[in-house]
Parts: sequence; C-alpha cells; structure tokens
Amino acid sequence: MSKIVQSVPYGYEPPVERDKGTLIFYDSFEHITDEELDLAAESATARSFVKLVMYPIHEETMRRMSKEPVSPYYKREKRLFEWLREKEDERITLDGWEGKRKKYTPIDSALRHLTETLPAPHFLFVTPKIANVFASFTSFEDWIVKIRLLLLSEPATLHPRLEQYGSRWSVVDNPSL
Repeated sequence: MSKIVQSVPYGYEPPVERDKGTLIFYDSFEHITDEELDLAAESATARSFVKLVMYPIHEETMRRMSKEPVSPYYKREKRLFEWLREKEDERITLDGWEGKRKKYTPIDSALRHLTETLPAPHFLFVTPKIANVFASFTSFEDWIVKIRLLLLSEPATLHPRLEQYGSRWSVVDNPSL
C-alpha cells in the first residue's frame, strides 16, 4: 500500500461541498410542459442538487400505472432531448434505462437502478397523480424512508399513505405557473 503525501499551506481547510444529491424527475412526460421542465431545473439549482435526471416511463409501465394512453417512448424522449439542447446545462441528464428495456419496469426496479447509480440523497420529483399511484404500491413504505418526494403541484386528493408520511414530501414553490 503506497502513501501519497500532499502538502498544503498552514491553516488550509478544504472547501465545503455545497451541491449534493440527485433530483429524479419520474414521469411519462406526456403532459409536462416546458415551463414545468424549467421549474424542475430551477428547483434542482435552488436546492443545490448535483444532478437533475429525467426518467421517462415506458408506455407499458404507464399503461399499468394508469389507463390513459401515452405516445411512444421515442417521441417523448426526443422532445426531452430537444429541451435539453435548448437548456444547455451539463447537470441535467436523461436516463434511458427504461427505454433500453423496452417493456414494463416496476417502480421498485427503476428506483433501485437510480439509487444505485446516482449520488445520494435522492429526491423524486413527481406530479400529484404519480405520487398517489406510487403511494398505492405496497413497497411505498420501504421507499419513502430512503427517498423524499417533491410534488409539482398541490394534490387535489391525497392517498392515505401520503397523508401518513406527510413529513417526507413537499410541494415545489411554483410562482410562475
């Protein structure tokens, strides 16, 4: 085992890392507007996240989560790439893992993949509808202690588990919408 010797000036203190964690935008992105995407980017900057990750849900996953139809994955992904090109921010990325799988991916598998590959702490940026669906799953109680939720807007109705874990989620301040 080799030892690396570093010399620093007297009284040197390493700079404190202010940015940490990952904000994961988990949605189908079917009805998400550019203003809402901008809000997610502003929230990531305001809360000092290292990274904002867009995670588009495959149409098979969305079909099982809700009965509303969504456009094909590649069309929604293309729209996100166009928004990313306009934004030109290296901290914002798109995770295409579910697009590579090309099939239904349970939210447990998606969250496991994201939490293993991205820096902690993890915050999940979701719409109220996705939050209520997520709260209806049996694994919600296991995940809510590991991640926090940021909701895009105030939910009209709350799932009982969201009410129970009210301290683990909050609504993003949204002055522009």
